[in-house]
Amino acid sequence: MPSPLPTHAPARSAAPTAAELLDFALRTAADPGLVGSLPLDPEGRTWIRLDGPGGSEAWLIGWPPGTGTGWHDHAESRGAFATARGRLTERSLAVRLPSEGWRSLELSPGVDRSRSLGAVSGRAFGEHHVHEVLNESPSEHAVSVHAYYPPLPLIRRYGRSGPVLRLEHVERPADWQ
Repeated sequence: MPSPLPTHAPARSAAPTAAELLDFALRTAADPGLVGSLPLDPEGRTWIRLDGPGGSEAWLIGWPPGTGTGWHDHAESRGAFATARGRLTERSLAVRLPSEGWRSLELSPGVDRSRSLGAVSGRAFGEHHVHEVLNESPSEHAVSVHAYYPPLPLIRRYGRSGPVLRLEHVERPADWQ
């Protein structure tokens, strides 16, 4: 005898929004046990991969004094990050760049933004968000939580000289996992 058909389809979880990624990052940044479990290196960034919400990619990252990411974007992924310890500075561009077909662009005046994020504060961002994140402290480590959805297909790295932004390198997941 055939089994009865279900009367409704099984619930499917929706992809997390940028706000949900930020909520995850803030809650995780407020977990002293998890934050304290990250080994810190005085020379370079350290990281632990986390289980993010709804299939997102998430990381706990340690930032030695004076370190940063350089200018980059996360391609088609939206994301969020929250500072768990210390203070991070995010510099970003308030402009949507073409996703393909260019190697160098001259940016218009007034597109630069900067924000400082202290412990258990964060921000969400959409696709193609170009930024750099820095620990500008001369003496204190910072720790942060980052989440991206969909999981990062690539990271584009940029060089910047005044108003000129140049695409320098494209990293794939195998480069950082």
